[in-house]
Amino acid sequence: MKIRILGAHMFESKDSRLSSILIDDILAIDAGSLTSSLTFPEQEQIKLILLTHGHYDHIRDIPAFALKNQFRTTDIYATESTLNILTTHFINGLVYPRFTDWPQPESPALRLNTVEQYEPLTIGDYSVLTVPMCHSIPAWGYQITDGNGRSVFFSGDTGPGLHSCWEHISPQLLIMDMGFSNRSSDIASKPGHLCPSLLGEELLDFHRTRGYYPRVIMTHLNPEVENEVRDEARQLATELNAEITLAHEDMVIEL
Repeated sequence: MKIRILGAHMFESKDSRLSSILIDDILAIDAGSLTSSLTFPEQEQIKLILLTHGHYDHIRDIPAFALKNQFRTTDIYATESTLNILTTHFINGLVYPRFTDWPQPESPALRLNTVEQYEPLTIGDYSVLTVPMCHSIPAWGYQITDGNGRSVFFSGDTGPGLHSCWEHISPQLLIMDMGFSNRSSDIASKPGHLCPSLLGEELLDFHRTRGYYPRVIMTHLNPEVENEVRDEARQLATELNAEITLAHEDMVIEL
């Protein structure tokens, strides 16, 4: 399994892009940088898109992607609430066309598929498990497992309180939201985000529940405190004797 970090930040600049990852060049999770980070031929390879929730920085590039790739149908998977945000605010026939029946109803640019939490689903060659996260709006994370049993969990945006999530997943790799440094630990969880100390508590609970520490990559970073988070991540990795690193744009991980 090849995992490419397209966007690793919560703010966009010349050097930072919004949240999105790409698995094996064909399956994307979130779309904050789905077009801005990929060439047109790379976009054409994408067959499946999973969305964790409906915040702008996670769905932004869906309309631009659909417009450029309108002559084939791409499947989007998300919960009903997320798809409702997408169809009422973005692809609503006003801001952008209703790509679910455009350019032709029988061959639309996008086909929407509803996922249910805790119900395993086969999507292409992957097994997908949807689990609820702790965020300011309904949000979900995904465990993706390929045919060889290699698996990654992408949290999307989340705060602490993940015990029920750990009970359902057992990935080799966790890609986790990390929007704050430890000096903001008192406010990080209010909008539904993590800092290294809060993640450390969640990882201890993961270890108690599952008996091991998976490899951890921190994403959805705030560039203003990224150096602080990097130092705190190193300290946490030492304390737990676990592999914990920060994501960056175009980072590639092989499982």
